[in-house]
Amino acid sequence: MARNEDPPGAQKWVPSHVDDLGDLKAAAAQCEGCELYQNATQTVFGRGAADARIVFVGEQPGDVEDKQGLPFVGPAGRLLREAVDDAGIDPSSVYITNAVKHFRFELRGKRRIHQNPGPAHITACRPWLVSEFSLLKPELVVVLGATAAKALLGPSFRVTRSRGQLMPWPASAQHPEDFPVAEIQAVATIHPSAVLRADDRETAYRGLVDDLKVAQGALAG
Repeated sequence: MARNEDPPGAQKWVPSHVDDLGDLKAAAAQCEGCELYQNATQTVFGRGAADARIVFVGEQPGDVEDKQGLPFVGPAGRLLREAVDDAGIDPSSVYITNAVKHFRFELRGKRRIHQNPGPAHITACRPWLVSEFSLLKPELVVVLGATAAKALLGPSFRVTRSRGQLMPWPASAQHPEDFPVAEIQAVATIHPSAVLRADDRETAYRGLVDDLKVAQGALAG
């Protein structure tokens, strides 16, 4: 695909009728909706409970996730699991996925250095996210970081300005008509990788847990 061409998008690979997340995951494994599939090891689809009450949406898989084929199994994933526990959220009620399903990176020697997915990648991958939500129908969405916020809440949304606040969703979503679910709630917070990069990691971690406690309070209420 030439660099100046818009990617075709994932819709061609999304089944028109699917009732099972496993079938959707199998279809996603064949996706060539943008050029990222060419260098990534594999599609990294979401995982978790099919009847999840809460869905976490992150940015994209990292190096470890790309190799293992599972989201949030690297350092950021381990930190997120700790934060979920500290916030009192039942892990069995969680489904976790990413806005972009392939790893975007720059090769430096033998190292694969993370690159943020661009707007074209987010748009191309959006049909998978829409299909996941149509099957899951959760009660609450937790948006992890700026890329996920752009994918779900629009380019003008700022996590740093609105984190930890309950919002109606999909009414607050970008293109809410894409999401055939009843109105639920959403909470935006920082991506756990931002905690790992923070100078004051303890304070950043407490902030993440506090935001997740807001989500837990909404479920409990």
